[in-house]
Amino acid sequence: MNVFRKFSTTVATILLALSAPLAWAQSQPVQVSISGNTATATIGEPLQPLAEVILEFENPGALTASSLGISANLVSVSDPALLARLPDAQLNQLAGAFPLLVTIEPPSTGGLKFRTVRVQIHTHALVYSIGSSYRLFKAPLNGDFTDITDEIAKGSMRANGTTGGFSQFLVLTDLRDTRTVVASKIQNVRARVDALPVAERDAFEALVSELQANVDSAQYDAAIAGARQLAQRARARADTGAIADEWRATRDVPNLAGDLIAAASSLEFSIAYLRDFGQ
Repeated sequence: MNVFRKFSTTVATILLALSAPLAWAQSQPVQVSISGNTATATIGEPLQPLAEVILEFENPGALTASSLGISANLVSVSDPALLARLPDAQLNQLAGAFPLLVTIEPPSTGGLKFRTVRVQIHTHALVYSIGSSYRLFKAPLNGDFTDITDEIAKGSMRANGTTGGFSQFLVLTDLRDTRTVVASKIQNVRARVDALPVAERDAFEALVSELQANVDSAQYDAAIAGARQLAQRARARADTGAIADEWRATRDVPNLAGDLIAAASSLEFSIAYLRDFGQ
């Protein structure tokens, strides 16, 4: 009988440990307000919110609180399923003071559309410092997270990034080598260029090759200018109708221009970080 009880207790302990990350995930209250092209989601208790998520849309349509589909959860920093979605579970870490996962999954019938959206996660749970390693990461629903940061700012800490789509966001520390990060973002830009119509690719590929050469030769200001040129050209070509440039809640067409603009913006940030703070 004692052996059976011991076995039962051991099994119960193991099952509890395995289920802990899921059990610990806590849904947070979310209040959304809309003003013009900006949506603000207050997360947590209204009198003492945990964070604000501010979404600034370019060319939005049907922007309402109900069309956004925002939810938020506190998650376990040791959840193996979550850690497996990070680029490097050792070097990309979720702060215990701010283990917040924000999910934005607009309903397909809500009619939301836009070219790009700038996402800002603002919290007093983290403290800004010059050269901060905090970054804004984004993932498709239950997919792998990638760095989309284009600014880290004071107040107490604001993590900003631009995206051509949604859906899940985390603020993580990123201790990876900055050159590695820049290289991965250049590859991301190249992948976005490869997705463009054939007639559009050559001009963009020439810009990426020049940017790569400038990074390799430590001509960082020139490389930053090249990243801006990429974004500017994407907008200009989208304005002529040459490149698809709209994310839609129906998810029936790729937002080619929006994704390229966002990738170039985040690449610019990382090149500037490499210039200012080294590897």
